[in-house]
Amino acid sequence: MSNTSANMVALYTIVRREIARITRIWTQTLIPPAITMTLYFVIFGKLIGSRIGTIEGGFTYMQYIVPGLVMMSIITNSYGNISSSFFGAKFSRAVEEMLVSPMPNWVILLGYVTGAVVRGLVVGVLVLMIALFFTSLHVVHPLLTFLSVLLGATIFSLAGFVNAVYAKKFDDIALVPTFVLTPLTYLGGVFYSINMLGEPWQAISRINPILYMVNAFRFGVLGVSDVGIGTAFAVMVLFVVVLSAVALQLLKRGVGLRS
Repeated sequence: MSNTSANMVALYTIVRREIARITRIWTQTLIPPAITMTLYFVIFGKLIGSRIGTIEGGFTYMQYIVPGLVMMSIITNSYGNISSSFFGAKFSRAVEEMLVSPMPNWVILLGYVTGAVVRGLVVGVLVLMIALFFTSLHVVHPLLTFLSVLLGATIFSLAGFVNAVYAKKFDDIALVPTFVLTPLTYLGGVFYSINMLGEPWQAISRINPILYMVNAFRFGVLGVSDVGIGTAFAVMVLFVVVLSAVALQLLKRGVGLRS
C-alpha cells in the first residue's frame, strides 16, 4: 500500500470514529444546542424582537439574529467537540499511539478537525431548520454562506484542538469557552449591528474575530454586513492558516502529548 493510500485509510478511520462518537451520544451532542437555540429564538426573536420591529436592511429582528445564532451554535459545537474528544484521547494515552505510528501529523489534525466541523455543520442545519418555524429566510449567496460556515467551523475546531493540547485536566477545557468564547460571541454582532454602537466600542468590536464570521454568514444569508465581505473572508483565512501552523507545530514537538 502506498503512503497516500495508507494516509487516506488513517484519515478515514479517525473521521469515522469521530462521527460515530457524535452519533452515539447524540442526546449530548445534538439535542442540547437545538433546545438552547430554540429558547434564544423564543426569548430574543419573538418576545424582544416584537418590540424592536425592523432593523438594518429592513429585516425583522428575528431574521437579523438568525444568522448570528446559527453561526454561534456552529462555532461553539465545533470547538467543544474537538477539545473534549482530543483531550479524552490524550487522557487515555491513545494520542501517543498515533504519534509513534507512521501516520503524518497533518492526518491526525485533519481527522479531528473534520469530525468537529461535521458536528458544527449538523448542529447548524438543525438550528436553521428550527429558525424556519419562527421566520422566513431566503439565502442570497449560497456559496458564500457555505464558505463562511466552513471557515468558521474550521477556525474554532483548530482553536479547540490547541486548547485540548495544552489542557492538563477536564476543567481546563471549560475555561476558554466560559471566559473567552462566550464573551466574544455575545460581543460579536450576533444580536445587534455594530453600527448601533458609538466609539470606541465600534472600533473595539472590529478586533473581535467572531464579528467577521457572523457578518460573513449574515451577508451570505441576508445580503447585509457590518464589515467588508472581502475583509471578513481574509480574516477567516488568516486565522485558519495561523492556527493550522500552530497546531501542526504542537503535534510535531509533542507539547503536552508525550509523557
